[in-house]
Amino acid sequence: MTYRVAVAVSGRGSNLLALVDALATDPVAEVVLVLSDRAASAIPLAESRGIPTHQLRDHRDGGEWRDQLDSYGIDLLVLAGYLKLVPPEVVKAMSGRIINIHPALLPGYGGPGMYGHRVHQAVLAAGERTSGASVHLVDEVYDRGEILAQSAVPVISGDTPATLAARVLETEHKLLPLVVKAAAKAGRPVATMVDKLD
Repeated sequence: MTYRVAVAVSGRGSNLLALVDALATDPVAEVVLVLSDRAASAIPLAESRGIPTHQLRDHRDGGEWRDQLDSYGIDLLVLAGYLKLVPPEVVKAMSGRIINIHPALLPGYGGPGMYGHRVHQAVLAAGERTSGASVHLVDEVYDRGEILAQSAVPVISGDTPATLAARVLETEHKLLPLVVKAAAKAGRPVATMVDKLD
């Protein structure tokens, strides 16, 4: 039986697309639902791939989430650029089965308000020599859950938030499918060692 994945998005959906493309060549799992809290550009992208979508009427309504996740028999919920907290009743019901990708090496540069270019601005302002991407389990607090995998990206002299973001995003596109595939094979999200992402 196929490992059934839902992806929650708030933006353009590049990680969603990377995941769908990776699973097309290694179908250990399937994205069967895309959820969004807004009219995100990822929604028509998903629909163009034949993936059912649902725009949440109220992202705080755990019942609405549960109705969608249950009706599609979801094994794993992936937050890919989803910017809101998942309702606590959903986190409880799917404990250990929700993951998020974050554009920094957690536990640094996470928490409320730390998303997108804000993360990369903070990394550069701190003078870090390394950044990267993290995939972690989701709990009731932003970016606090157990880290499952990380991949480092060097900070290069002259980097701007935009140039650093572009390199980190390339790594995200490789790291997220790796973790989802490992979860599908294990039947649940598991810590995944990453030596080098080609």
